[in-house]
Amino acid sequence: MPKPHCIALLGIGHTNAEVVRRWIDSPIADCRLVCISKFSFTTYSGMLPGTLANQFSIDEMQIPLGPLAEKAGAELILDECVGLDVETQTLRFANHAPLTFDALSVGIGSMPAGWDQHESPSLVPVKPMQTFIERFSQHVLQCRDAANRPPKIVVVGGGVAGVEIAFCVHTRMKHLFPKLAVSIEIVTSSDEIADGLNSRSILRLRGLLAQRSIGVTTDFRVSEVNEDEVVDQHGNRRRADVVLWVTGAAAPPLLGKLNLPTDDRGFLATEQTLRTTADAPIFAVGDSGTILSDPAPKAGVFAVREAPVLWENLNATIHRTALSRFSPQKEFLKILNTGDGKAMLQYKGYSFYASWCWQLKRWIDKRFIQQYQV
Repeated sequence: MPKPHCIALLGIGHTNAEVVRRWIDSPIADCRLVCISKFSFTTYSGMLPGTLANQFSIDEMQIPLGPLAEKAGAELILDECVGLDVETQTLRFANHAPLTFDALSVGIGSMPAGWDQHESPSLVPVKPMQTFIERFSQHVLQCRDAANRPPKIVVVGGGVAGVEIAFCVHTRMKHLFPKLAVSIEIVTSSDEIADGLNSRSILRLRGLLAQRSIGVTTDFRVSEVNEDEVVDQHGNRRRADVVLWVTGAAAPPLLGKLNLPTDDRGFLATEQTLRTTADAPIFAVGDSGTILSDPAPKAGVFAVREAPVLWENLNATIHRTALSRFSPQKEFLKILNTGDGKAMLQYKGYSFYASWCWQLKRWIDKRFIQQYQV
């Protein structure tokens, strides 16, 4: 009897999770599906800021991988991948036996750039998201025990993600310290916040940050993170009890251990089919991959949109048919949670700040994640 084919999913983020969901209804004949993750659950990034602001419970933003894999009839390996033999199409793990595959999709996301250059007890990188709120909460409690006051929080990174985190952390701190002043500051190496939004949206965000006394310092590239301060390249200092690192995307170290071609930032280089430029049936999706001919920003919306193409191409790889191509859209809906029951929405030059924007985001996020919470 012929041995069944094997499709392996390394990392169960936005794109690979959709493959598992589709497998439930349309499993590929004579093929096993193997899901690989370091964690027993995955966290939906779109709901992380809202969970920080106590708008969702932690369970609401998580996808338990055991039940999802079980419903799909898939195997789940909870272990750390330590390498890949491209020639033999074999993944190696820290504790599990090696796995040989017929097709592989790598979707392990990204890490915030630069956090690993610093060692400080005050530093809390936003990833891995699975443990971010727990790690942040521990730091806040430690500061509270020591001084019984709100900690001074510095958010490193002034992109959309950093601004959203700052708003939602402010809401969380006001719940914890309702009668005390909360001190939060965004520092960014850029000359403006919220890159990718239009000037009208940025001006409104600036006003909202000022209303909540959330400071913004631009042209501040962090060179040191000490126990109670951050220092920039010019020696300027900002006191900080907790440093939340929410910078732009950098390649996780594992991508450099897979012996696959990368772009100049260390992400896996792919064709428009999402298959890596290596001569092997290996795909890279979400933040993990870069389409060399048409690179897109590292944003969750692209990971979600890639899923149908990945599904088609995994089928095509097993059945030896032609692969489909993915074309990233140039314009997409952007909604930034401001942590106050409202949100900033931008689409095609239009910009709105209202409660209905938050209700729309909440509906989109809940509808998305509930597909996988089986």
